[in-house]
Amino acid sequence: MKKFKQIVCMLGAISLAGIYLCTLFFSIVDHTQAKSWLSASLYATIAIPIFLYAFLLITRQLDNRTKKDHPESSK
Repeated sequence: MKKFKQIVCMLGAISLAGIYLCTLFFSIVDHTQAKSWLSASLYATIAIPIFLYAFLLITRQLDNRTKKDHPESSK
């Protein structure tokens, strides 16, 4: 489970970096759809960390529940 959490967090960090670059690009570009792209990018900048935090909370609870059910596996 630890490797899975690390992979998800790395993908989240990479996607956030990409979204920050997209936000910067969309704020500079003068295109008819740039305003809606910028809004979507700013929304994702807020939503992705919230989803990652929720994922970490859920996996932490699942790990704790597994350790309580099987105490010998926590060694």
